[in-house]
Amino acid sequence: MNQILLEINNHVAIVTINRAESLNAFNYETLLELQNKVEQIRSNQDIRAVIFIGSGERAFSVGADLKERKKLTDEQVKRNLYKINEVFNSIDQLPQPTIAAINGFAFGGGMELALACDFRIAAEEAVMGLTETGLAIIPGAGGTQRLPRLIGQAKALELILTAQRFTAAEGLAFGVLTKVVRQKELLTACTAFADTLLANGPIALQQAKFAIKNGMNADLHTGLQIERKAYEVTLPTEDRIEALQAFVEKRKPVFKGK
Repeated sequence: MNQILLEINNHVAIVTINRAESLNAFNYETLLELQNKVEQIRSNQDIRAVIFIGSGERAFSVGADLKERKKLTDEQVKRNLYKINEVFNSIDQLPQPTIAAINGFAFGGGMELALACDFRIAAEEAVMGLTETGLAIIPGAGGTQRLPRLIGQAKALELILTAQRFTAAEGLAFGVLTKVVRQKELLTACTAFADTLLANGPIALQQAKFAIKNGMNADLHTGLQIERKAYEVTLPTEDRIEALQAFVEKRKPVFKGK
């Protein structure tokens, strides 16, 4: 059975963690499959947005597969840690906008996968948390770095050091989530949100994401240079000319990602 499923419809890729019986936990094989699918997405110019979701309705992902971990040597644990970091960083660096559809529990590495995405939309029933300190470890797949950048240092310290689990409503109030919807509407809501992104120029979306992601880690002067270079990439595109022509003709532009 494939651990990771990939479906592509109307320029939107849906990546499903297909381990419902394990609450979509990550073992090493799952990470390898996820890495493979992410690289397929990166090189597919027809894909303009990506949604990540867990199979079933109980969990997005509960993180590392603890049943597997109990059997691993110290070296194998380090191997898994390196791989999950590598895969989540590659998701963070995808050129396409990414959306985590949090359909249930999102703990530990599952929450870190959601944090590696650009947007997080959750079902009302979802419960989340970076709960690793309760297991005498710390978030090791980006959680200690991405969460404070998202919601600020003090709140991130509180959530991580207390291993607090929080609801979707609380996640929205904390600034972790973009939107909260009913469980049965989750994938529809995520697809609709993706469609609002896809109404805009795909190259412009990628360059705006690039400028924001890279500019956030630089001083303002360097960030402005990054922005200018990203802007210049959009200037010779067919999509920019199409947008101007559509404006003159009072119609919606038809973008081709060229």
